[in-house]
Amino acid sequence: MPCSTPPRLGRRALLAAAALTPRLARAEGDPVDVLLVLAVDVSRSVDEDEARLQREGYRNAVSDPVVVEAIRGGMMGAIGLAYVEWAGAEYQRLVLPWARIAGAGDAQGWSERLAEAPRASLSWTSISGALDFSLKVLNDAPFEATRRVIDVSGDGVNNSGGPVELARDRVVAEGITINGLPIVNDRPTFGRMPPVPLDEYYRENVIGGPGAFVVVAEDFQSFGNAVKRKLIREIAALPRTPA
Repeated sequence: MPCSTPPRLGRRALLAAAALTPRLARAEGDPVDVLLVLAVDVSRSVDEDEARLQREGYRNAVSDPVVVEAIRGGMMGAIGLAYVEWAGAEYQRLVLPWARIAGAGDAQGWSERLAEAPRASLSWTSISGALDFSLKVLNDAPFEATRRVIDVSGDGVNNSGGPVELARDRVVAEGITINGLPIVNDRPTFGRMPPVPLDEYYRENVIGGPGAFVVVAEDFQSFGNAVKRKLIREIAALPRTPA
């Protein structure tokens, strides 16, 4: 009759697997189930009201009891979380450095720190720059994990810096998953509409790696619900389903 793995043995097994994972982030901190970089578009196509809705969406999603339950349900019962904002090729910023989220108190504290963080807005949209910067953030993470994920959200296509496909391939070659949260609206970016539907663009050019997926926010008002759904899938490593 099958028996369940004791929690202590399960922890040892995860750490043993971590030792075999290429280019795993290593440090002295306690291990986590997943290292997750939230990479958020703050280019000038995102106005002040939309920027506020984005911030509120992430704050509310991370501190949501259902998301906290998903975090606590992992083998380690914790995730590592970093928050990055980006615009053109010249601008990427680590707004909130790595934090270990292991319960409601950690999640609420993270949400409050994000509310207090200043915000900037610059021209252009460099998804490639965001991916390259997020890769550096992951490689500097102070926790061990067997899964590493970059969660990219934005409302436009790559129009600054290097080709996004090359940046995606560099990240995926490190064993990292890139998931996408395109914000679909009817506003042009710098006077031009995207050459293809934005969700299609993200699927073809941005996401990649094991289990990569896209969750579409139909507009900024629905952004918070989309973030929540996406975080639960990322944290729990749920099987890929149509977005």
